[in-house]
Amino acid sequence: MLGICNGFQVLVKLGLLPYGEIRDMDAACPTLTYNIIGKHISLMAKTKITSVQSPWLNGVNLGEIYEIPLSHGEGRFVAPENVLKELIAKGQVFSQYVDENGCVSSDGNVNVNGSMHNIEGIVSLDGRIIGKMGHSERIGQFVHKNIPGLKDQKIFESGVNYFK
Repeated sequence: MLGICNGFQVLVKLGLLPYGEIRDMDAACPTLTYNIIGKHISLMAKTKITSVQSPWLNGVNLGEIYEIPLSHGEGRFVAPENVLKELIAKGQVFSQYVDENGCVSSDGNVNVNGSMHNIEGIVSLDGRIIGKMGHSERIGQFVHKNIPGLKDQKIFESGVNYFK
């Protein structure tokens, strides 16, 4: 299962991410909420692959940095600190917003929505469910051609190959 932007929000609100099952949500559960700046953002952001524990990520390598389009008003990933540490320890955080040097930064020009730990995307523990805020589907030969950097995370290709 794959959820991008609003699809990611749905997967998190249902509990499918990060838990892999539909469950009642409470204050201890992660959620996606309003961007820290309080308005919609539409721009390109650098994201770094920090885990490849999913068949959806078979086309990327650990540490690669991608230029991904963002367009959302509620993309800030938040959760209690103990939950965030557990997600990171288990390799469920697969993508984070980074600066020009590939470093996580709280700078508003890097972490534009204010996500805790710069989280852009997560996977379920078994890796079969993946969600992210960046619009990885907005790629093509003539899309963002004046912006340097990697853009195709091969998420869709990897998903199809997984089921072949």
